[in-house]
Amino acid sequence: MALFALLAALPAFAAAQDKPSNIDEAGKIVSQPARDIGAAKTKIPPVLERAAENPYTLSGLGTCGAMASKLGELDQALGPDFDDGPQKGDSLAKVGGKAVVNSLIPFRGVVREISGAAAADRALAAATDAGIAQRGFLRGVYQTRGCRGR
Repeated sequence: MALFALLAALPAFAAAQDKPSNIDEAGKIVSQPARDIGAAKTKIPPVLERAAENPYTLSGLGTCGAMASKLGELDQALGPDFDDGPQKGDSLAKVGGKAVVNSLIPFRGVVREISGAAAADRALAAATDAGIAQRGFLRGVYQTRGCRGR
């Protein structure tokens, strides 16, 4: 019973923090069991799917404006880059919430493999890595070409 009270309190706790990202994180934590059993699918952002196809292409990115636009899309999908300021670690509430929710499914690792959730997470991680590589590559080209205003 206390477990369900904790789960119910996560969104309220996040809302009390007045940060939309906390509300999103609470939703992700609470919906994790649904993703584990395959009831909810992990979606890869289209910009990361395209990056996974060829992270080092300049096709369609001949101008500084086109590169800046692509970098903006990657930033939105990946979150802030290193030079955008210090990144905060996970809060105790987030870590604790994940631990509680992830303990709800016995043999979680086996369930995730059977349901396809683990493969979906691996595909998302690979696409994220490609997006990070593409963002770094494009930032280097952007800077080398003398583009300004990003």
